[in-house]
Amino acid sequence: MPSRNILAEFTRRGRGLPHASGMSAPAARAAARAPAKPEHRTRRLLHAVERLRDQLLKAEQLVEERLAAIPARRRPSARNLIHYLALRHQDLRRLQAELALEGLSSLGRCEAHVLASVQRLLAALRAMNGQLVDATLENVPVDHHSGPRTLARQADVVFGPAPASRDARIMVTLPGEAANDPELIERLLAAGMDLARINCAHDDETVWLALIRLVRAAAAARGRPCRILMDLAGPKLRTGDVGHGEAVVAWSPERDHRGRVLRPARVALVHGGITPSQTVQTVVPMMGDLAQQARIGDLVVCNDARGKRRRMRVVHVGVHEVIIEATTTAYLVAGITCQIERDGRWVVCSEVAELPPVEEPVVLNIGDTLVVTADPVAGHPACRGADGTVSKPATVPCSLPEVLAQVKAGERICFDDGRIDGVVRQVSPTHLQVEITRARDGGAKLRSDKGINLPDSDLTLPCLTADDRRHLAFAREHVDLIGLSFVHRATDVAELVDALLSTPQRPGVVLKIETPQAFSNLPDILLAALGRVPMGVMVARGDLAVEVGFARLAEVQEEILWLCEAAHLPVIWGTQVLETLAKKGMATRAEVTDAAMSVRAECVMLNKGPHIVEAVTFLNDVLERMQEHQAKKRTLLRRLSVTGELPDNLRKSHA
Repeated sequence: MPSRNILAEFTRRGRGLPHASGMSAPAARAAARAPAKPEHRTRRLLHAVERLRDQLLKAEQLVEERLAAIPARRRPSARNLIHYLALRHQDLRRLQAELALEGLSSLGRCEAHVLASVQRLLAALRAMNGQLVDATLENVPVDHHSGPRTLARQADVVFGPAPASRDARIMVTLPGEAANDPELIERLLAAGMDLARINCAHDDETVWLALIRLVRAAAAARGRPCRILMDLAGPKLRTGDVGHGEAVVAWSPERDHRGRVLRPARVALVHGGITPSQTVQTVVPMMGDLAQQARIGDLVVCNDARGKRRRMRVVHVGVHEVIIEATTTAYLVAGITCQIERDGRWVVCSEVAELPPVEEPVVLNIGDTLVVTADPVAGHPACRGADGTVSKPATVPCSLPEVLAQVKAGERICFDDGRIDGVVRQVSPTHLQVEITRARDGGAKLRSDKGINLPDSDLTLPCLTADDRRHLAFAREHVDLIGLSFVHRATDVAELVDALLSTPQRPGVVLKIETPQAFSNLPDILLAALGRVPMGVMVARGDLAVEVGFARLAEVQEEILWLCEAAHLPVIWGTQVLETLAKKGMATRAEVTDAAMSVRAECVMLNKGPHIVEAVTFLNDVLERMQEHQAKKRTLLRRLSVTGELPDNLRKSHA
């Protein structure tokens, strides 16, 4: 359980919390095996649940000073969170099984109203034991009605009102190109977007402001709200520049399995840095303007970088551009001469201009050594001798060199969202020597600006970087929500709140849980979130999966959902929802199931992609369908469509 910090305080200030069963583990197992008369069983259950109630109340007393520091209107939610932490501090599975055998609540869906659920259960057990029952609930912070209402109200405050057709909102990460595409914003809103997300790790204030204005205008035109969230980048550890090889452009036609050309490659030869007017595979900058004398049907002839003679046909001539079609593969570098021929005669020629540098990735295999350096000099692949032995290992710089001094030998390190794993073998303030332990067959390519995760390292980094503070000043004036990345502890929340309270503009906050440290400190983080600024939580499953391990992700995200429901804090289910659909136009079966399960959160986030509108439409449909079957952990018993096919005799019996 991610509750050890606050529960450690229980242990420090008291003698710990008694087990609800009141038995040692061997005694509990013996009691479970031994047959018991019904009246004895219900009496034992009554005593166990009474001890459980006392445990919840004792836990609250032990942290009453911390509760007193929370604003009065949010204190009931804080009390309920403490009760839930105390409840889940032990293994209640045997007690649950015995309660279920008696047809009683097993407390499996009590997150939003813990003490009220326990007291209702006590009333039922007292009635079963012939005791006088008081139907009133005593000293409960929230009950079965006010608990869920509090969570729903907080979701409205943070994320805005939900649409009439579904309870879960849809948030979409906007691409920077949308700043010049008002039609895309309008289509996203029409498809079901309720919140727009701007990632501060990309673009600049000019682009962000254009996006904000388009969203505001489109939402106003449709007469519906659309909140805007700006996601601060935080202290993200990334790979630095990995160096560049010789600049080259290349193209290839599309071929079938026998090598026959199905579709020629379309290539634009441009002058003056213009953008081609048509869709092409490759753009080649030229020193001269071939368009002044070229005609459709002309041939463009050159010797490519391999010395191969290549002939391409001109299919379009525009302003400063010539578009050609090629049925053979070619590689061009700066300085290669391209000449236009017509009827066997030379017309004009020009040289390929300087080409943008091409990144040369570092290729890594299992067992390779990679040196992560504090030196800002560009990295490079491994240097090998004539016999193939490595004379100098591959290197890559990192974006936060101060982190290296906080890493220990033997700790894990992951690159590029977990596509490459390694173990730190040697450490120094200037470099880490890493042994690669997992990479794809044939070698994995590590490029610039890829994430580095250190799941075993206890890192001390400021939650708000200098860039974050600059972006925060912009965000306070223009958006509704601010996303705080890489939260580690409750003090990170306090730091952001202090920055917000110093100005009249106070947007809401979304705390992104994406590290093991944040998960371990989650109870304290949630208590800090119950303050003067509206807050929600994002299950940021991208980095979180890498940090805690993919095998644990499902378990971890469930615990985050439960704890946030207990604190009445709304949740965003984030990262890679319908990712394949958004990027490639077709969802996988696993993605559809994941999208269906996301209905348990108050908001679901989609990332950008060429098919993002289709992804929003699809998710909207899934959420509308699934909310008829699922509410948080509770399965809703709506009539099933298949029961319409009951045999006649069964149908009559149900009439």
